Amino acid sequence: MPGNASLHAAMYYAHPRNRFWPLMQELLGIDAGLAYPARLQALADCKVGLWDVIGQCERRGSLDTAIVASSIVVNPLAARLASLPQLRAVACNGAAAAQAWRRHVQPLLPVALHTLPVWALPSTSPANAAWSLPRLCAAWQPLRDALD
Repeated sequence: MPGNASLHAAMYYAHPRNRFWPLMQELLGIDAGLAYPARLQALADCKVGLWDVIGQCERRGSLDTAIVASSIVVNPLAARLASLPQLRAVACNGAAAAQAWRRHVQPLLPVALHTLPVWALPSTSPANAAWSLPRLCAAWQPLRDALD
């Protein structure tokens, strides 16, 4: 679920200390300084889609750890992914996204997608400050490799 800064701005990864866009700059060459629509287009041009697993939930503050599990409503990802025959992998940005994926989306996937690789990658959130940008780049390298 996007944090408060992202919800307010209506943009994924809008918090100024979130490393997602700097990471995409390092891995994919997408200029983190571009306007948001241009960054989204650049991701699409790289064959990367961006969508949050959780569509709605109750949460006090911005941290994923504050999400009330019983309140989670997931986005309709299973149907969306089934319409993408060229899909090669799913990358989850952080443990909460990976857990929500396993619990709420994976069971709904058609059989043809059961073997789809799913990567639980370290979060780019400022709450995961122990991970430097170079360390995140190394951990997220499978995403870059899958696009070649």
